[in-house]
Amino acid sequence: MDWRRIAHLDMDAFYASVELLRRPELRGRPVAIGGHGEPSRRGVVTTATYEARAFGIRSGMALRRAAELCPQCVFLPVDFDEYRRYSRMFKAAIAAVTDRIEDRGIDEVYLDLTAVPGIRIERGAPVARDIQRRVLEATGLTCSVGLAPNKLLAKIASDLHKPAGLTIVDAEDIPVLIWPLPVRRINGIGPKADLQLEELGLRTIGELAAAPPSMLVARFGANYGRWLHEAAHGRDERPVVTASEPVSMSRETTFEHDLHPRRDWQALAACLAELCRDVAADLRRRGYAGRTIGVKARYDDFRIVTRDLTLPEATDDDAAIRRAAFECLDRVPAVRRLRLLGVRVGSLSRPGATAARAGSGRGGAASPGPQQGELPLSG
Repeated sequence: MDWRRIAHLDMDAFYASVELLRRPELRGRPVAIGGHGEPSRRGVVTTATYEARAFGIRSGMALRRAAELCPQCVFLPVDFDEYRRYSRMFKAAIAAVTDRIEDRGIDEVYLDLTAVPGIRIERGAPVARDIQRRVLEATGLTCSVGLAPNKLLAKIASDLHKPAGLTIVDAEDIPVLIWPLPVRRINGIGPKADLQLEELGLRTIGELAAAPPSMLVARFGANYGRWLHEAAHGRDERPVVTASEPVSMSRETTFEHDLHPRRDWQALAACLAELCRDVAADLRRRGYAGRTIGVKARYDDFRIVTRDLTLPEATDDDAAIRRAAFECLDRVPAVRRLRLLGVRVGSLSRPGATAARAGSGRGGAASPGPQQGELPLSG
């Protein structure tokens, strides 16, 4: 493949950093963002400052557990409207340098800098530092940048020297910078694959790179096994995709108190209906409709179960999404109290790209949502 210079830019502790701009008196103190900002209420940590992370506080951790680890931690509620505003600001600053931007979320992007003037000077470091400067001037926030020949290496690199770090990784740097890292640093290796690789004695990326491809294929199948081998050697030909379409839209909520599927049915049903209304509104606001409706539930022991179904045609209608979501919930084993509930709409399309949909009852029909007592409740 031709020479490329790809950057992965990741804003540093983004939500927490935005809050510190508004509350500078909290700088240097452990701060966690999540839920309503009250550890006594149900919720999880969305992000935390580096001072809080030093106490073991991590994203996804229950707020109560975070308070136990660091009693002096300051807890703040999430403010997504403000975070989105800062997200737009930092992305606008980057767009002054290149329009080859792949949006990967509210706080990270991939950039194809291959054609940017001066990118071959000092392996692209001056260009990367200019981007960091522009982001800081536009937002008051720092970001970390990884520069590499591809997206896979760039993402690993951006996480190596946080905050405000710049790390450059080329092919010759892989044995020293990449191979000593744990395999989980490769984006695409999740907890299950990590555990299976550990069972094979493969804990570092270097050990994975040295493993026979035939062994990986035998354990993980042809596609994933070959990909593991390629990834461990730092090979990735995926392009930076600009103006990417969303794969799905979702809404979820963590309950203040665990809900019992039978005794708390009314509250559970009301919550699900509200989530369906919200995600339907999101779809209409952004001009999408979806065919696959899914429900996500987290039990009080933190196990997660998902169920979905596919409609005959795409919809953005509240009622159609609600009927499908209740049908999915009907298939969720009601064996424990529920801590979290979410609704997801996937297989998205633009209305003009599908068959015409008329009237307010757009979208395919699903069986009516169950009434109380129709769930296969137990326990």
